[in-house]
Amino acid sequence: MPRFDHQKFTMKHCHPRMILATAVLALSLPSLAAETDEYYDSHVHLTNYVQEGITARQYLEAVGDRVERSVLFGIPLQLHWSDRVTGKVAPTYYLDSDTALYYYSFSDAYIAEQYRSLSRAQQARFEPMIIGFNPADMYAADHIRRVLQTYPGVFTGIGEFSVHKEFVSAKVSGDVASLIDPALDRIFEFTAQSGLLSILHTDIHMPFVKPEFKRLYFDQALELFRRHPDSTIIWAHTGLGRVVQPVAEHLAMLEEILADPALKHVNFDISWDEVAKYVVATPEATRLTAALIEKYPDRFLMGSDNVALTDPQAVFAVFNQYQPLWDALSPAASRAVRKDNFARLFDAAAAKVRVWEKANPAPR
Repeated sequence: MPRFDHQKFTMKHCHPRMILATAVLALSLPSLAAETDEYYDSHVHLTNYVQEGITARQYLEAVGDRVERSVLFGIPLQLHWSDRVTGKVAPTYYLDSDTALYYYSFSDAYIAEQYRSLSRAQQARFEPMIIGFNPADMYAADHIRRVLQTYPGVFTGIGEFSVHKEFVSAKVSGDVASLIDPALDRIFEFTAQSGLLSILHTDIHMPFVKPEFKRLYFDQALELFRRHPDSTIIWAHTGLGRVVQPVAEHLAMLEEILADPALKHVNFDISWDEVAKYVVATPEATRLTAALIEKYPDRFLMGSDNVALTDPQAVFAVFNQYQPLWDALSPAASRAVRKDNFARLFDAAAAKVRVWEKANPAPR
């Protein structure tokens, strides 16, 4: 058998389909590597707990092309600065002071104006959200309606808004928000009518939970979700927090929702470095999380939970922290979490909201 001469063998000896396949592979390898570092951010705050932060343009400069689409919202709560408590030291985070938090409705106008100041191409990268309402107030749904009618063509959803949130809930002035409050039902009734998507923060259980209370908040959430099957909901952080850590059955609780056909409208974001910390804590934790996502790849969204960040190293820290998870997921599941689920849910919501706005213009 004659010896194969590699030096004399050139691309002209190849079948045209082989040449095409080789060219496509050569072109796709660098782009595939870059694409797996890209994502859409379903959970990012432009402002902090004293309504300071960055502009939408500064955010785009920070993320560049790596984050092509993002939500656009601030934080609905303002921390009270009391000279009696901290003197001339201005607190900027809710744990900086013992003073109360109160709802800051102007945040919606600020986000709308930020969005309107952008070019059309820049606007296409954002999904603005309404947050300046008190979920314990029966008038909250009316506030949401007024914002939609005042700024038609801007908003896609509501949130991130909180019901049960460790440390925060007890600091909020006025009534305590509750999953069994009729005010919350009014909110979700309106989101179903208008098509608004919801990003809800509610802890999956109490901080330092006792065994007998382990399912209390979870079961209340399930009943709330079942009452509103026509509302698209994203449960932020899969219900976890700093102190609200995964109980042994956490993934089983998530699957209880994911496997229930009556709860197919409920999704989860994996935002926040605290959540990422749990997921990548051990190879087994990463494996189990990846297995659940692979089973329900259309129900999870990537989010950072960044707050007014401009430093690229900090902006991408949560995504990079999840690298063991991205490595464990199939390419299809990874892309679904990083991009596809965001596009599907937010695009559908935006289309429904625009229809509602045309049918319900502001009274003149």
